[in-house]
Amino acid sequence: MSGMALWPSNAQPEETAEMVSWPSWSAEFLSAEGRVLDSQQGGISHSEGQAYGLLLAQASGDEASFRLIEKWTRKHLAVRQDHLMGWKWGPTSTYGTLLDWRNATDGDLFRAWALLRAARDSNWRGYEDRYQEIAQSLVELCLAPDPRVPSEWLLTPGAEARRAPGRVLVNPSYFMTRALRELGAATGQDALIRCADHAETVLSEMAATGFLADWVDVTETGFSSPQEHDFRWGHDALRIPLYLVWSGRRTHPAVQLGADLLHRATVPDHLAVEIGQDGEVRAISDLLGYQAIAALAECRDPGALTASSVGRTRPAYYPATLAMLAQVALRESGC
Repeated sequence: MSGMALWPSNAQPEETAEMVSWPSWSAEFLSAEGRVLDSQQGGISHSEGQAYGLLLAQASGDEASFRLIEKWTRKHLAVRQDHLMGWKWGPTSTYGTLLDWRNATDGDLFRAWALLRAARDSNWRGYEDRYQEIAQSLVELCLAPDPRVPSEWLLTPGAEARRAPGRVLVNPSYFMTRALRELGAATGQDALIRCADHAETVLSEMAATGFLADWVDVTETGFSSPQEHDFRWGHDALRIPLYLVWSGRRTHPAVQLGADLLHRATVPDHLAVEIGQDGEVRAISDLLGYQAIAALAECRDPGALTASSVGRTRPAYYPATLAMLAQVALRESGC
């Protein structure tokens, strides 16, 4: 295991079985004013976390928390001239500040989808115009032609992300195709539906290479290492099987490959959460959220998992959130 980062039970906070519930999650990560706190990044808030909070509140039927989260989000993150969010906010002063005004497309997509679900499925009023505005901004600012097939759309990681006619940066874990399709159908934005269809094709092509990466450049000749990021399987890419199963694509080849990559850890009861381009496992974990994704890939109930260590008292934001999302995905996926 030379060079591998091992996250043992006594070195990393873990969510216990009791943690995998909306009351426990919201008590730990949701402030009284509606801010979702990322405990692994110094208590910052980001567009992804706010969007996940909205989705989980809606899925749990908690309208009061949903409205609080959306109110805080609109005041502090949705301050751009378009209808997207700045992605990073930090408590750096008495009032806090927006640390990065650029958007992260997955946060905007999940927020729009949560607002759609609130209006359509929960009958919570006041959100219809908002998700339509976000959808329009996504189409106008966050889609780019695939250099290999210019008639097809790629979902880019942000409105300001690097792109060129022959090279487009993508984050494959942003391809939440169910959200794209439902948002496109509800708003008449057919480009989002076409983007979802093409995203699943792209993920199939990536799976055929034998590797799924956090970030990749799509070029005229295929896939290439990204210019700004390491080419690796990591904490972003492990969401690919989660989103595909949630979208009803359990037999998609990227689901099987994602499960295979997770299970390349050689330490019992651990999963590989970072693998280099050379195939070397760089980091492993036994945290419940990652186990939940591995279970979901096999249509097993992630709620039936138990933490391998009961001595941990504080959960970690990201794996705890993944565990919550996996439970919702199992319920809505058809598994």
